[in-house]
Amino acid sequence: MQINEDIIISDKPVVRDLGVLLDCELMIERHINQVARNCFYHIRRLKQIRRLLGLEVMVKLVMSLTFSRLDYCNAVLPGLSILIISPLQHNQNAAACLIAQLCPHDHMTAAMRNLHWLPV
Repeated sequence: MQINEDIIISDKPVVRDLGVLLDCELMIERHINQVARNCFYHIRRLKQIRRLLGLEVMVKLVMSLTFSRLDYCNAVLPGLSILIISPLQHNQNAAACLIAQLCPHDHMTAAMRNLHWLPV
């Protein structure tokens, strides 16, 4: 019986522990990208129905669908570089655009201040 040594099942296995994706090097980028992808999905879906909802309902939906994901297990994020965390900040900016009905290229500072949101 001959064994083929060229078969590699996975060079970076990923483990989900308490909802956090970790690879064999304990890197968190994959988790951040997955969270960002899920949040952007919900923001795009909410953007489709924003004219049917009031501002108060929109704020509650954004908080419950996106910020709950952004805040979950954020204790593993301190000390990471800004480049790694930037997708989460982009999510927060997109949520502020959605609520304040701003264009994506407008400044977010005033909208974030009015919503009482701190930057990531």
